[in-house]
Amino acid sequence: MKVALVQFKEAGKKYYFSYEGLEINPKDRVVVETSRGIEIGNVYLLKEIEETDLISELKPIIRMATEEDIKEDEYNQTLEFSIVDKAKVLAHQNDLEIKVLGAEYTLDRKRLVIYFESETRVDFRNLVRDLSEVYHTRIELRQIGPRDAAKMIGGIGPCGLILCCATFIGEFDTVSIKMAKNQNIALNPQKISGVCGKLLCCIKYEDETYTELKELMPDMNENVITENGTGYVIDLNIIAQKVKVRYPEDGKIEWLTVDQVKRV
Repeated sequence: MKVALVQFKEAGKKYYFSYEGLEINPKDRVVVETSRGIEIGNVYLLKEIEETDLISELKPIIRMATEEDIKEDEYNQTLEFSIVDKAKVLAHQNDLEIKVLGAEYTLDRKRLVIYFESETRVDFRNLVRDLSEVYHTRIELRQIGPRDAAKMIGGIGPCGLILCCATFIGEFDTVSIKMAKNQNIALNPQKISGVCGKLLCCIKYEDETYTELKELMPDMNENVITENGTGYVIDLNIIAQKVKVRYPEDGKIEWLTVDQVKRV
């Protein structure tokens, strides 16, 4: 079965659609029906899969996007800034402590999705009613977490580059303190947290490599045998595959490669 992986935003999540009978290529713009309504997206990848691998029936691509569709999508995007500003005003009038971050129309403008961030649960029924009176379409308010908020707003990471989530991360992986410890990263909240306040996504990137390399090395404080006698490990350079050994008899300290030490 031929399927297409379609992406609706740059660095956004990708979804599968069937495209039997259509001639499409990667980077083509297509019109599809999603759970939200009719939307326009970019073909990211084409592939063939077995129908038995499907969990549920895939929705088909409706058609190739026409010039009219593309112009309509571009027009919808020009409306989003004013919608965010209006939503902020109405939220303030309803005494809602929320941060309105973005807005999206479906291609046919039959649904308007407004994204917001809040530290608490919010009763936004009155806000939905007020927005419906202004825009005369179906309104969906969607509360998002700090990572999705950072992805939507964008920014610069501690590395000096544009945030990974805003450039290429489609779906967030789980990042844990255990991964930071595994890489011998100092557990300073300011050093290991991103602009979203959560653990840096990049901690995940090298965790598998560190795990594999550490299996070849002794543990901290483990006794080892070297050409100079028996000592114990006081430091590790995992990437360089080096071990810092202290000899208790004379207090001597030296760096050795992994193949120069043997576990007791």
